[in-house]
Amino acid sequence: QVQLVESGGGSVQAGGSLRLSCVASGRTFSSSAMGWFRQAPGKEREFVAAVSWGGSSRAYADSVKGRATISRDNTKNTVYLEMNNLKVEDTAVYYCAAKFGVSVPRKGYDDWGQGTQVTVSS
Repeated sequence: QVQLVESGGGSVQAGGSLRLSCVASGRTFSSSAMGWFRQAPGKEREFVAAVSWGGSSRAYADSVKGRATISRDNTKNTVYLEMNNLKVEDTAVYYCAAKFGVSVPRKGYDDWGQGTQVTVSS
């Protein structure tokens, strides 16, 4: 099991940038794929990005492709999501998630953080 704590959310104007961080604790972080998801008010939670346990493989939702970069530092037990050219529709609670032993899954994650709010204003 992996415990996850997100940070880095906040309010930003459209066109701006943010970097979210997720610190993990637990023995299996370096053997886990990590993902970012988001949930906007009134909508279902959706996949944003994922990175494989070693960091060599990444996957992105079409809605953020070209604007988002997911990365991880296994020496710091941390995964990052950097988003540029933010849009109003990126407003959501962003969640970090972990799934043991799988490449770059878009669903079926085992462990979740509490989320961090990102608000983009026009």
